[in-house]
Amino acid sequence: MAIRWYMLWRKFRHFESLSDQIESLSDQFESLSDRFELKIMDKEIIQTEIQYKAVRSSGAGGQNVNKVSTKIQLQFFVEQSNGLTTDEKSTLTEKLANRITKEGFIMVECGETRSQLKNKELCTQRLFILLENALKKDKKRIKTKIPKAVIKKRLEDKKRNADKKENRRFRF
Repeated sequence: MAIRWYMLWRKFRHFESLSDQIESLSDQFESLSDRFELKIMDKEIIQTEIQYKAVRSSGAGGQNVNKVSTKIQLQFFVEQSNGLTTDEKSTLTEKLANRITKEGFIMVECGETRSQLKNKELCTQRLFILLENALKKDKKRIKTKIPKAVIKKRLEDKKRNADKKENRRFRF
């Protein structure tokens, strides 16, 4: 009976060390996920949620401008999107507050080309670029130490300047 308890104790200690290893691995994974961005935004779902609207564009184009609506207005509702997580939605509403309308839409317009299809593609590209830039995490700033030679040079210049001004004084 004593041998069995000893064997169980050895196995228990083995599992205990494994759980410690698993905890350290999970900590390492969390630090790695902070360093590297995990792209969760689902572009295919977002593309189905985009609303397009064709409008008459201004500018050159002759009679084509008066006949065809080539300018595209893209609308994307952030809060109702299924392609974004709740964290992504909150960061987008925070970072793109100046781009979101009162109704909650992100508006992107494009009327650069005479083709409606090309304008549509340009609009969707611009929207995804806008979303990706807003979802990028800012790099943490690492403070750099001022080199000793630079500090020494600054103090010497300061002393030289003080001596120069001291010599300008008129003494009685």
